[in-house]
Amino acid sequence: MNSFSVMDRTDDAETVKEIDAAVERLGAAKAEVDRIIFGQGDVVERSLIAVLCGGHALLVGVPGLAKTKLVSTLGTVLGLDDRRIQFTPDLMPSDILGAEVLEQAASGERAFRFIKGPVFAQLLMADEINRASPRTQSALLQAMQEGFVTVAGTPHALPTPFHVLATQNPLEQEGTYPLPEAQLDRFLMQIDVVYPHRDAERRILLDTTGVEDATPAAILTREELMSFQTLVRRIPVGEAVVDAILDLIRSARPEDNEDMADKIAWGPGPRAGQALMLAVRARAMLTGRLAPSRDDVTALAEPILQHRMALTYTARADGHTVKGIIAELAGRL
Repeated sequence: MNSFSVMDRTDDAETVKEIDAAVERLGAAKAEVDRIIFGQGDVVERSLIAVLCGGHALLVGVPGLAKTKLVSTLGTVLGLDDRRIQFTPDLMPSDILGAEVLEQAASGERAFRFIKGPVFAQLLMADEINRASPRTQSALLQAMQEGFVTVAGTPHALPTPFHVLATQNPLEQEGTYPLPEAQLDRFLMQIDVVYPHRDAERRILLDTTGVEDATPAAILTREELMSFQTLVRRIPVGEAVVDAILDLIRSARPEDNEDMADKIAWGPGPRAGQALMLAVRARAMLTGRLAPSRDDVTALAEPILQHRMALTYTARADGHTVKGIIAELAGRL
């Protein structure tokens, strides 16, 4: 039985079969994550979308909302080698990337040997990334964009796939350092983690305070995940969806939208459009469709754009928010 509720036109029957099989496997992976993480369905879906796109995600929320547990669970379920870095004010770039050490052999010969840092993982969790200084935060910049790091002038390739899922405390809390705009733009999306609803919180109280705690099982393999990432890029996108993406991205720039010139200080660049193009494809595949729709663009507008925009002082003083502006722009599509 085909798992698609709506069959869009496609000329590639083999791609249809591949997507159908991928939907079943991804559904099993999402169900396993949902078994461990209660009441965060949207967060789980968006995290999976980010990974399917081959990108990085920024999880924002107050402490205690299972952000750390979500990332470790994803690592296990998706079959990825995962590591965790706890960002603190005294963390140094070498603590992330690694360093060269001088070793002396029994013969007396000396040579430098590179000791890899925790960044050499397929799924890296940067926990409370905005607790560290901007210098240390920037140590991830090249890794996130280029897939390698350079230490002492020598490049070192990172594992494949390579994903950074960073958690961030709200900037209003003490001891936080805002991430530079250039690094924020490297995150495919920002995922806001909110408080669970009452029924989910009741389940948390009952299921996580007993003698045994649920542990996730591996559902996918690294090879499967990488094949799904390639498949996402093969999903066709209709002209109407492409136009919707362009309309949304360009309307969020003050230079291209006179109505918003007094509200938006700076808007998203072309990388935002690339991220949205991939994300709508991944969302379509994750929900069992052969092609994305304009509804996918609307649904993903906020997580893709909110960390790539800033409002003017006047707009903030008048009570406008980035989320509100995005919702207004998306409502015009």
